[in-house]
Amino acid sequence: MDPMSVETVRQVWLVTLAVYAVVLGVVATLLTLIVVAARKIHGGVSAIWVVGQKIANNTIHIALLDTTNHVVGNIIESAGGVLAATERIKNHAASCSGCPKCVLGGGW
Repeated sequence: MDPMSVETVRQVWLVTLAVYAVVLGVVATLLTLIVVAARKIHGGVSAIWVVGQKIANNTIHIALLDTTNHVVGNIIESAGGVLAATERIKNHAASCSGCPKCVLGGGW
């Protein structure tokens, strides 16, 4: 094997440094792109989280609407009873000359 000259060692060293600098630049660029993409993803996820919270706040009331529907059904039944009683009072008052004394005394 022939011994390498000082000039050959210097050239190999400089080429190695140049390759290292290029690789370092590429790695730094790729890492920067990864950080930028991660920030965009984080922003999108944050927006999705906010919308999800709003949807959850709106849909939690659906269960309460079921209870409200049952209560309204009971109110409608009661309103029918009130209407029937009111009709009976109206019919009685139309035909009774002693009202309201008669009603207050329980004579109807």
